[in-house]
Amino acid sequence: MSQITLHINGLALQVAADSTVAAALARAGLSSTRLSESAQPRAAFCGMGICQECRVQIDGIPHRLACLTQVKDGMQIEGDFA
Repeated sequence: MSQITLHINGLALQVAADSTVAAALARAGLSSTRLSESAQPRAAFCGMGICQECRVQIDGIPHRLACLTQVKDGMQIEGDFA
């Protein structure tokens, strides 16, 4: 299986090329994808884009769904990860 390199808050991580962003975040040991308005950690819940809890900024575009977004080489992912 081929590997690609992406960046999570500036840190390089190698993941399988067929991964989703949510899977890459989990592989990196991050248990949440963002903080809510009340500073509560939020994370991928449904895994199919309905709950909207896995929103992250990808390549400068905010509110992308990590569970539905395929990783790409050089991708820049930013968020308030825990």
